[in-house]
Amino acid sequence: MPIDTADIFGSDQVGIHLAAVGNVLLHPLELPKLVLEILESSLQLEMHPVSIGGSNLIGALVAGNSRGMAVADIATESDIDTLTAFGDVVVMEGGVNTAGNLLLVNEQGAIASPSIPTAGLEIMAEAMGVQVAATTIAGQDVVGSLGVTTDQGVLLHPDVTPDEVQIIQDVLGVSPMVGTVAFGSPYVGAGVCACNNGAVAGTETTGPELNRMEDALGLI
Repeated sequence: MPIDTADIFGSDQVGIHLAAVGNVLLHPLELPKLVLEILESSLQLEMHPVSIGGSNLIGALVAGNSRGMAVADIATESDIDTLTAFGDVVVMEGGVNTAGNLLLVNEQGAIASPSIPTAGLEIMAEAMGVQVAATTIAGQDVVGSLGVTTDQGVLLHPDVTPDEVQIIQDVLGVSPMVGTVAFGSPYVGAGVCACNNGAVAGTETTGPELNRMEDALGLI
């Protein structure tokens, strides 16, 4: 099925544990077989178990597309070597480094947190081969936690402003919709992992929330 639910290590915050990068799903080591089967059947991506600096929070630490990605500076040299098999890698430094929490990326563009220095945005734009623009979502700077995108759509925090929506639509090239996950959480990026093929959300996510997600991300 294109949309399913699962918990990762007992957490419904699926989006902070998983990173869909191009045609690859980067996921924590030693996931249970049942969870791996749900991820594989729903997302239909090439599965790669990784650790970033010893952490399982892959989705919070990595963001990118088929050409390149950004990763937190806790990544070891071995971690970076592994990631370079999937594209150019930019290591985020200076304390502003939880790439997955601070970036919203598809194949057309990238939305970045205003907390990322301009020089860093330029480096990421080159690595990912897209336009990068900085904006908040709902007035908050953890844009990767507040939105989830595919090349077909984007789902955002319900309190996103019209000005923010316009920037996001222009850069990502898709029409935004708003919604929640995990029985009312507005942190849709933290609660969902999505790609062009499908999406996985935490098990607390309701049927109406899943339907909204399906519409927003173009998965029908």
